[in-house]
Amino acid sequence: MALLSVLTPVLAVVLCLVIGFMLVKSRETTSTYPGKAEGTPKAEFRPWVDQDLQDDTEITADEDGDWMDSNEEEDLQHVPYSPQRYPEETMLERSKDFYTLLNQRRSVRFISPEPVPREVIDNVIRTAGTAPSGAHTEPWTFVVVSDPETKHKIRLIVEEEEEVNYRQRMGEKWVSDLARLRTNWIKEYLDVAPYLVLIFKQTYGILPNGKKKTHYYNEISVSISCGILLAALQNVGLVTVTTTPLNCGPQLRLLLKRPTNEKLLMLLPVGYPASDATVPDLERKPLDDIMVHI
Repeated sequence: MALLSVLTPVLAVVLCLVIGFMLVKSRETTSTYPGKAEGTPKAEFRPWVDQDLQDDTEITADEDGDWMDSNEEEDLQHVPYSPQRYPEETMLERSKDFYTLLNQRRSVRFISPEPVPREVIDNVIRTAGTAPSGAHTEPWTFVVVSDPETKHKIRLIVEEEEEVNYRQRMGEKWVSDLARLRTNWIKEYLDVAPYLVLIFKQTYGILPNGKKKTHYYNEISVSISCGILLAALQNVGLVTVTTTPLNCGPQLRLLLKRPTNEKLLMLLPVGYPASDATVPDLERKPLDDIMVHI
């Protein structure tokens, strides 16, 4: 009994150390490779979730690096604002016209190689830049690619990852649901379209003095700007298809020489529709299905 009473505290300490070690190793494995199958080599691991798009909205000045203090910013001057006001009849007419215009928008995968004036593209990007953003940080970068060689490199990167998506990541149900839309991992339009617009979200800003600036709600802000961009393209008679190429972000960021604070959110091929373009004959939900009036 005397020997047992002496060994009991020792055994308890050893047991605690073993449990603690197991918990630490488990946490390291989960945080580094969430969802990784046991025995999968690190170099071959391709996660389903696009880890490059993890939202960094909650970054604070406590993170590594030299962050700008909000007290360093000058107060903004406020100016009068009086936009044009329309008679009710005009408002109703304009609302119907704008709905008719945007209701014609479709995701078009058959794009003509016909040149599009560069100034038009500049103006639709300017329009996207009018979107609201958290604390007016404007956390977006629009990379416009027209160089044929660069477009082809983008296509190779996207198609390689998309094939893995269709064959491994997406699952039979998702692939089956997409079958009626006749989509696959082959993206010819990435070579054909006169412009590719790659929209990057800036997870934080980098000021001229090298300090970092928090970008609040950066993903939501950039998503709003993408919606305005789609409307601007429809307004000038151009077409696109929204693509979110999973797991391509890091490679495309390196290809386009973008800084590490930028993460790819969306890729848009832009141009005129091909003369033989077709789109799925889809119907949109009626107003009663998408709006609740209280």
